[in-house]
Amino acid sequence: MTERKQLTTAHGTPIGDNQNSLTAGPRGPLLMQDYQLLEKMATFNRERVPERVVHAKGSGAYGTFTVTNNITEYTKADIFSKVGKKTDCLVRFSTVAGERGAADAERDVRGFAVKFYTEEGNWDMVGNNTPVFFVRDPYKFGDFIHTQKRDPKTNMRSATAMWDFWSLSPESLHQVTILMSDRGLPQGYRFVNGYSSHTYSFINADDERFWIKFHFKTMQGIKTWTNAQAAEIVGQDRESSQRDLFEAIEKGDYPKWRVCVQVMPETDAETYHINPFDLTKVWSHADYPLIEIGIMELNRNPENYFADIEQAAFEPSNIVPGISFSPDKMLQARIMSYADAHRYRIGVNYAALPANRAQCPVRTYHRDGKLRFDGNAGGAVNYEPNSVGGPVEDSRYNEPPLKVSGDADRYDHRDGNDDYAQPGNLFRLMSAEQKGQLFSNIAEAMAGVPERIKARQLVHFYRADPDYGRGVAELLDLDIQGIAALADLSLEELSQMTSEENYAGLPTKSRLPAAGA
Repeated sequence: MTERKQLTTAHGTPIGDNQNSLTAGPRGPLLMQDYQLLEKMATFNRERVPERVVHAKGSGAYGTFTVTNNITEYTKADIFSKVGKKTDCLVRFSTVAGERGAADAERDVRGFAVKFYTEEGNWDMVGNNTPVFFVRDPYKFGDFIHTQKRDPKTNMRSATAMWDFWSLSPESLHQVTILMSDRGLPQGYRFVNGYSSHTYSFINADDERFWIKFHFKTMQGIKTWTNAQAAEIVGQDRESSQRDLFEAIEKGDYPKWRVCVQVMPETDAETYHINPFDLTKVWSHADYPLIEIGIMELNRNPENYFADIEQAAFEPSNIVPGISFSPDKMLQARIMSYADAHRYRIGVNYAALPANRAQCPVRTYHRDGKLRFDGNAGGAVNYEPNSVGGPVEDSRYNEPPLKVSGDADRYDHRDGNDDYAQPGNLFRLMSAEQKGQLFSNIAEAMAGVPERIKARQLVHFYRADPDYGRGVAELLDLDIQGIAALADLSLEELSQMTSEENYAGLPTKSRLPAAGA
């Protein structure tokens, strides 16, 4: 057996835990002293020049958000202050894994980012067309994205890398099920929903906090391609989604989304049956029904793609009074990561670019830096506090305190977490036709993947629902009884038994290791 070498930081310090972020209590928030997390994320942001590391291929348009329902009992954000209020916005859609030259009609998650130019500053809702994600701890984000990018040896996409990672990360099962379903191949950006995925917070005028999730429901309807249809589309048009969006707006067929929120009282988070800050989980609509808050319409194409879309910078750290964050670990990391990526990709003064510039007064003490293209604040002082009339803080905009508890430690995010119930429920909601498409899509995506990795992943499908595992196993010509025999193993045991050095084919009950062996 090959000796495993010690993992270290870039400066040679041994790493004791590369799976779990350092948090205050098992639910967070994250601690800035987790230097290895910061190193991983900052290094990851700088791997590609100059296109975005992820979401490189994108399309966008300008539009308007109009409030349709009074939600001032939940939030004091000015954007929602009255029914009928209109706010300009910019939306960027994207694929995740492909480079800028990739085809639009590929099976992938779709990015769904919205910049609202509010009177209190820019508010960015940076989400996807799925309500969940592949990982729940930011330690694993860069690792996951590496599996979606090009293999360092072959410089080609690797199905083996993808399924190897997913099969060793059961928390990805919910998102994988969505990705491999019919919704993994939308016909265009007009035909996808958008989700914050993360839990955010609303704060009202009485400083009461509510946990929320955003939903953007397409009013064009969900429309998808099969693999065969998409292959034909790609052969004819690699910009199919961008073309569809651009041409629809040009001819006045403006796409719209119904914007809704789920609202959870702050104290409910302490007793809800799942961790409401877990990015791999959804909240039941029966528990927290959708509340419509407005309509978003896209009605203007950019005049210059590079200036308006390629230089557009969306970041979860852009919030306004009345809208804020949550202990969601992935969100907490993205607060740092996205702004850091923009400073690297388009420069420290990116916020002053036309697409990113707020439509309300901006008063900071930031000065200088590359490509400073405005007046650089003239001769005004660049320090605070000062006695010459510079801008000052205002305590009215402080948020109410957020109670945190727990010892600072690296908590195992899989401990006591059910990663199978929600994917299983999703599977059981599918029609027979949708299930058949899911099985076929997975089988195609696993072409060329070693049997040991297929078997490991099939265990997760089987745990979610035996029929899920059985349907995929039949198309892969694998014995479902052998898969069932593996289903009682712990993740560690399953990983060991299906490792490259140990795998000897699908087992029978008699060949399984004793519990804890």
